[in-house]
Amino acid sequence: MKKTVLITGASSGFGLLLASHLHHQGFHVIGTSREPEKHASKVPFTLLQLDIDDDSSVKSFADALTRHAPQLDVLVNNAGYMVTGLAEETPLDLGRQQFETNFWGTVKVTNAMLPIFRKQKKGKIITVSSIVGLIGPPNLSYYTASKHAVQGYFKSLRFELEPFNIDVSMVEPVWFKTNLGNHAVASKISRIADYDTYRRQADAVTQKGLDEAQSPETVVKTITRLIEDPAPRFSNPVGKLTGVILFLQSYMPKMFEKSIMKSVRSAA
Repeated sequence: MKKTVLITGASSGFGLLLASHLHHQGFHVIGTSREPEKHASKVPFTLLQLDIDDDSSVKSFADALTRHAPQLDVLVNNAGYMVTGLAEETPLDLGRQQFETNFWGTVKVTNAMLPIFRKQKKGKIITVSSIVGLIGPPNLSYYTASKHAVQGYFKSLRFELEPFNIDVSMVEPVWFKTNLGNHAVASKISRIADYDTYRRQADAVTQKGLDEAQSPETVVKTITRLIEDPAPRFSNPVGKLTGVILFLQSYMPKMFEKSIMKSVRSAA
């Protein structure tokens, strides 16, 4: 029987690429979108309505899922977005909304699927995090914090799910060419003059990362490998220089910090 893979946020970015790839590989793919009617005719897989910020939407989706799939083999938590801006200049409401989607939305969907996995006594949960869930660059404080929270949540949850034969993995990409940058929400409300020069430099560094982002196929291949791996690793950084970045942070923290500060100071 075909493996059934559920992918949140499957109408664009990593989610769309992954869902299309897995469909063509013979998987039974169910994707989600807040507005599936806008995208359903353009994709080859099933696309269902889900707003991960909305409790009632998550519950309705969980009830509807059983009508589309007799079992669930893999959940890929992919839905999310990015808030950019300096920490002191970012309104708390914007920071809360970042957590509502990236952290609490991911938690709600995961919790809604756990009864299915526990009943089956098997399953895989793969969550698309970010390299910023392992490091802390400037200009992305709330996005970074939300990804750190997701990493911490699943670090603990994986032990609780081990008795049920449910594997938990994280995928931590660097910058890749998706809609993440285009859909980013920038804080532009509270400008503090003391930050004017630094803000311009930090914005330039962030934009450079987006402009020079890598092709996303590597992320799709990594997630596909985790789906097929009988014993997948928990942490899976993806992209050029991830090994160097994490090595420097762990074993040469001063050098790592200086490289971050240098990159900002040398920006336009």
